[in-house]
Amino acid sequence: MWLNNPDNEETGDFMYLDRLKALTLLTECTGDDLWSVEYCRHKGVPEHWIEELNDCFESGFNSDSQTIYVEERVTNQYHGIRDVDLATRLGEYLGLDVASLQGRVVSRRQLVRAILEAAEED
Repeated sequence: MWLNNPDNEETGDFMYLDRLKALTLLTECTGDDLWSVEYCRHKGVPEHWIEELNDCFESGFNSDSQTIYVEERVTNQYHGIRDVDLATRLGEYLGLDVASLQGRVVSRRQLVRAILEAAEED
């Protein structure tokens, strides 16, 4: 399936995303990580997904799981994409009923695992 970037439609800038590439990206998702925009581009995430999913995240300091680390150093803010959001989008792209999977899990990590397992069974 060809996914086009609506902003670059006139230039013919198209990104090819097939099932294998989608599964490969999905296996890299943990549910706990933030991916930089540059990393997403390097990995071949479609540009319009990057534009839609990227955001600025702030560290929370009540627990370590809320704190954002860049190269093992604490940072207050980070601009990127939550890999759980990317995994959700990949699951939808693969034709999975991600909403029903979300109702069966209690953590982001479990959701990513459930999406990957459902994709592998499909």
